[in-house]
Amino acid sequence: MTRRIVPDHAPSLIPDFSYDPPDVPLSVLHEDKQILVVEKPAGLLSVPGKLEGRQDCLITRLQAEYWDALVVHRLDCDTSGVMIFARTKQAQAFLGQEFEQRRARKTYVARVWGAMKDESGHVDLPIGSDWPRRPRQMVDPENGRPARTDWEVVGRSELETRVQLHPLTGRSHQLRVHMLALGHVIIGDQIYATGPAREAPRLMLHSETLRLHHPATQELVTFVAPAPF
Repeated sequence: MTRRIVPDHAPSLIPDFSYDPPDVPLSVLHEDKQILVVEKPAGLLSVPGKLEGRQDCLITRLQAEYWDALVVHRLDCDTSGVMIFARTKQAQAFLGQEFEQRRARKTYVARVWGAMKDESGHVDLPIGSDWPRRPRQMVDPENGRPARTDWEVVGRSELETRVQLHPLTGRSHQLRVHMLALGHVIIGDQIYATGPAREAPRLMLHSETLRLHHPATQELVTFVAPAPF
């Protein structure tokens, strides 16, 4: 049977999306001979986009001041927060394994729409591409890749809930899709939110902490950038 998909709104990251990156200075949280840790602002690509006019990004800005900066991982354009870059090929390979082997631990903060019933929980729902509505992702029990997220409530108000999110896997749009699946879309999400939940100046999702082993010492280190919302 062919499943008919009717979009409920036009996603923001389609080819005619207007990319207008913020004109803000670099925010370097830590630097040494092996790594650079930076706070990425919302609205800035991590790496150059494929389409024309999307070359301005965090890595190009960083390399203008640190010629040896190398990409290790990415954050969505609309997400802000802690990112780590390598300064040598050896450090890049080491850090790549930290993420690939799930030794790196990230904590996100999000504001989600509505009052979550429980105080904490675990989401185990596979995620795959929603091809007719790219770049949307969706819960796909048949063809999706395993995706797991732990969450806990850290604040409440009448219309929203503030949560900490701990991704145990690293699928594209994982936190956004998992919160949507729980019925509590992340506020300001121009791809998945509708109605009042969509009306915010930015996506209310921020990578607040990153914990991993340092490539030079193999000691556990933690980097923090408090959420700006």
